[in-house]
Amino acid sequence: MELNKLTIKQAHKGLKNKDFSAIELTESVLNKVKSQNNSIHAYLTITEELALSQAKITDKKIANKEEIGSLAGIPLAVKDLILVEGIKTTAGSKILENYIAPYDATIIKKLKKSDAVVIGKTNLDEFGMGASGENSGYIPTKNPHDLERVPGGSSSGSAAAVADNQCIYSLGTDTGGSIRLPASFCGVVGLKPTYGRVSRYGLIAFASSLDTIGPIAKTAEDIEIIFDAIKGKDEFDSTSLARKEENNINKIDIKELKIGVPKEYFVEGINPQVEKTVRNAISNYEKAGAKIVEVNLPHTEYALACYYIIMPAEASSNLARYDGIKYGLSIEDNSLLEGYLKTRRQGFGSEVRRRIMLGTYVLSAGYYDAYYLKAQKVRTLIKKDFDKVFEKVDVLMTPTSPTTAFKLGEKTNNPVSMYLTDIYTVSVSLAGLPAISIPCGEVDSLPVGLQIIGRQFDDEKIIKIAQKL
Repeated sequence: MELNKLTIKQAHKGLKNKDFSAIELTESVLNKVKSQNNSIHAYLTITEELALSQAKITDKKIANKEEIGSLAGIPLAVKDLILVEGIKTTAGSKILENYIAPYDATIIKKLKKSDAVVIGKTNLDEFGMGASGENSGYIPTKNPHDLERVPGGSSSGSAAAVADNQCIYSLGTDTGGSIRLPASFCGVVGLKPTYGRVSRYGLIAFASSLDTIGPIAKTAEDIEIIFDAIKGKDEFDSTSLARKEENNINKIDIKELKIGVPKEYFVEGINPQVEKTVRNAISNYEKAGAKIVEVNLPHTEYALACYYIIMPAEASSNLARYDGIKYGLSIEDNSLLEGYLKTRRQGFGSEVRRRIMLGTYVLSAGYYDAYYLKAQKVRTLIKKDFDKVFEKVDVLMTPTSPTTAFKLGEKTNNPVSMYLTDIYTVSVSLAGLPAISIPCGEVDSLPVGLQIIGRQFDDEKIIKIAQKL
């Protein structure tokens, strides 16, 4: 039995039955990481010592006949944008190359209380800025299905690690599609929760009104287990939300389900085979008794432009703190200003610099009203589109991406073409809604993702609907 290939549910059952120990499970995953990381580059830091010490805790509890939770002893990978105390946290950037996290993110505290096992920190597009995984300040991650293709970004390492069985599950972050896109390209399941349902405390900020932390796993059933452990209000995050649980969430009847299919997501530009695969997946729900309704989201066409104004504006503000004085890379020069400029020039990659400049421009005097303020008004219209549609349907189903994983280097010289990869994911982020990407088939041996979008707070519902497929 190859233990690293197990799901959370299977691994938990095996540990409880004493079929294997948490140490054996962890070593199986670590061996896979050691053999594959030089070709996939899913990890930036491997925390072998920490992982084995955490695995011992679960084995001791089992030996003492104590009850263990669903995530106890189960190896996970953490995107290197989330703080794990005492472990290097680089955000995929040279500017934080030697930064050691001084505390645990709230989500890590919760998982440590569940006796989870942290295998390492995963690779990513620098500061979460990218759709392909090629913008890492260190080395691009590769897609386990085809090493010449991108894994999707920015949670590239987190998705690739799950797809290649280099962990049992992982944590990613999603600002405009950064969990859903790599989940789609790598053929795994990824959840972007409702904004505020998972604490952002201990997450290195990129775009604060859009950033979310979510799980990536092998099955929708595993996603449910992880989400249950990480959700909830946090006193350290003022944007986190309390939510009263619904008692009947397990009683979803597909025959009573109304599924909206937005016509704006099936237009020119989508790969015809991807469209066919996604429509086939939706038809499976129809065959099971769900009602399919074509719906309109008229402001979708403005979502990408709106996102690429708001997101860089917030990024330029958040990344102003990296000045070479307080922490991170520091390059001294003749004057304070020169040292500051040199540190940022050498520490940030080209995509990060591009977005900082875009963001600074749209926030500058004379352009704020023309760009940033207008984008925020459009964001409200996009949210209203969703509100209106959800009066008629229970969920929406769309492709996660218009294409399968593209070749490494194919879009690196054309930022606009790269930004278009986010076309089906950014609207959901702007509206703060939950969405899950699940594998629904393949085109030319490459995975295709189906995106299920829910109303605000309907995270559990869309996870259950995903499980039905």
